[in-house]
Amino acid sequence: MPARKPPSQSKSNCIFCDLVQGSAEVSMCYEDDVALAFMDIQPVNPGHVLVIPRDHYETLQDIPRAVGWHLFQVTTRLIPVIQKIAGAEDMNLIVNSGPAAGQNVFHYHIHLIPRTKGDGFDVPLPFPGSEMPNRHLLDAMAVRIGSALRMDPTRETPASGVRVVNPADRMAATVTVAAPKAKAGAKPKAPPKKR
Repeated sequence: MPARKPPSQSKSNCIFCDLVQGSAEVSMCYEDDVALAFMDIQPVNPGHVLVIPRDHYETLQDIPRAVGWHLFQVTTRLIPVIQKIAGAEDMNLIVNSGPAAGQNVFHYHIHLIPRTKGDGFDVPLPFPGSEMPNRHLLDAMAVRIGSALRMDPTRETPASGVRVVNPADRMAATVTVAAPKAKAGAKPKAPPKKR
């Protein structure tokens, strides 16, 4: 992996750390022991909120899994409230992680951007200049990513029921769901009869 360009900010001069410590103005809409959510001072649309961790992590790659999961839970809790208050039809969640991705405040944050039809903001995906690659190229990249996941000794064990799949195996499911556990003393149900 190529070395990342060093960020332009450190914890000591991070505006979001200043907000966490109460030494800068902020319009807070949510806070707990791990996360804060506040109004973006350069909003795309009314109701544009940023969700950040209290602790200083620069990019997505730096976030501990438990913190990342909590930030996502806060985000999903805020979405319907922001949509209702802002009168928005839809929502963009955007993370710019690193300089090449457009990050300009190096304290990890999630943008919650309420959207209405014709609001003038656009995240054009698929990218207009991209062409659909050959399926073999897509499969080869998927195999490389899956193999790297299986071989990475630093990764945490995947959640129960989730497995990495070889994309060449078109019949394999990407998620295996365990059958619900029966209540104590309950008789197991017979499988449905095939017609």
